Amino acid sequence: MTALMTTEASTRTRPITMAILAMGGEGGGVLADWLVYVAEHNDWYGQSTSVPGVAQRTGATVYYLEFFPRAGATAYPVLGTMPTPGEVDVVVASELMEAGRAITRGFITPERTTVVSSTSRTYAMPERTAMGEGRVDSEGLLQATRAASKRFVRGDFARIADDTGSVISAVLFGAIASADVLPFTREQFEDAIRAGGKGIDASLRAFDKGFSVAAASERPTIEVTIGKRPDDYLDPVPVGPSTADIARATEDPSAMVGSRLTAQAARIARDFPAPARFNLVMGLKRTAEYQDIAYANLFLDRVATVAALDTDASARLTTETARYTALWMTYEDTIRVAFLKTRKKRFERVSGEARVSDEQLMEVREYLHPQIEEVTDTLPTALGRWMLRSKAANALIYKVTHKGLKLNTSSVWGYTMLYTMARMRPIRRRSLRFGLEQQRIETWLGLIRQYAPVDYAFACEIAECAQVIKGYGETHARGWASFEGLMAQVPALSADPATAATRLVALRKAALTN
Repeated sequence: MTALMTTEASTRTRPITMAILAMGGEGGGVLADWLVYVAEHNDWYGQSTSVPGVAQRTGATVYYLEFFPRAGATAYPVLGTMPTPGEVDVVVASELMEAGRAITRGFITPERTTVVSSTSRTYAMPERTAMGEGRVDSEGLLQATRAASKRFVRGDFARIADDTGSVISAVLFGAIASADVLPFTREQFEDAIRAGGKGIDASLRAFDKGFSVAAASERPTIEVTIGKRPDDYLDPVPVGPSTADIARATEDPSAMVGSRLTAQAARIARDFPAPARFNLVMGLKRTAEYQDIAYANLFLDRVATVAALDTDASARLTTETARYTALWMTYEDTIRVAFLKTRKKRFERVSGEARVSDEQLMEVREYLHPQIEEVTDTLPTALGRWMLRSKAANALIYKVTHKGLKLNTSSVWGYTMLYTMARMRPIRRRSLRFGLEQQRIETWLGLIRQYAPVDYAFACEIAECAQVIKGYGETHARGWASFEGLMAQVPALSADPATAATRLVALRKAALTN
């Protein structure tokens, strides 16, 4: 028995209850099986049931387990098959949002529940598809879980799984053992892994690291002498640029680019305010990769016309204009999509995530659903306009694509098709979409320049309205319609400088929620 077990097994009247919330492919079923094995091989009853989650990340599978000692039991106990709100002793979550879901379901209570959760995030579909910043604040989830639970044992268990070459279920198993919520020794937990017979060494490495990190989450002064400290894994890697990269771009932009862009980087250091330099460097690299160096020079020329009017020390107008000009100039088209899908880095990332060995073959299948606009946008202007008006062309494209297309990128034929499309950048400047987007960008920049001298805050909000334009196909069409609606309100809003900026902010937020 462990120190936390305050009631002798022979006098226990209720089982230990546990809910595991895990997504597909994370080994939630294996974790449940390990836990049942530990119980049944150490004189306890163990029972496991599961409720499958819904597809597209609207919920994880819930594995529910109950444990009851054999000592003193005159018959097999009646164990529950579903978690009851307010009656769950341990909640295990493979991802931070799932801990939040467990709170809303009533599984986690401050009087009873120990939470063992990874602090990593796998963004849910509403977060991914939001027009604006749809991500739920991770720090808010952490604070809510701390407040709602009796104990909170945490760690970036997904990162540990990657670093140890294992799966998150093994890391969570170690964290559960460390949390001391079940009356079994560490050796008894490890025996369950060995009994599985597969991936034993990797699973034991992951178990050991999960055990140490879980201990550090409650005892952060734990000493280690080899490798990373356990508390290095307590919280996930921050999203966004590092402070070091921002400082490098601010002090010496040329340190952030290759030799072909050193002249442009020197221009950024010479002609633009320091607070805007990181966004300018990122935009410079993005536009050069997207098209060519001449296009990157055009990016700097465009931002320079706004920077000349920026008199505020924060340089917010220049910073936001640089951000959204770069994003707009690198709009998503079929050439861009093909380029991203055929990059070596992408295949390396997919191979790493799938843990493909040298003896295995990997297939990558793309599921494409192009619309007529996505086809015509890449064509020369005259031909693209003709196809948009042609009923026969529209019918043909619909017939070929309305059920979607499947393309094996890892095959010679599939890769060659996308590779050829990705190398069509030289014809992009003559395409229907390119000319249209350049006109739109200039119109938007003209509005920023018009209002910057008279209402700086209003000009900044006009610049930030470009964030509603994103994606491609129907998503882009909805975003563009919202942007046009916002820009149509600019003249009327400008009549009252005292409220113009705040009213435009409210309208933009409303557009981003649609």
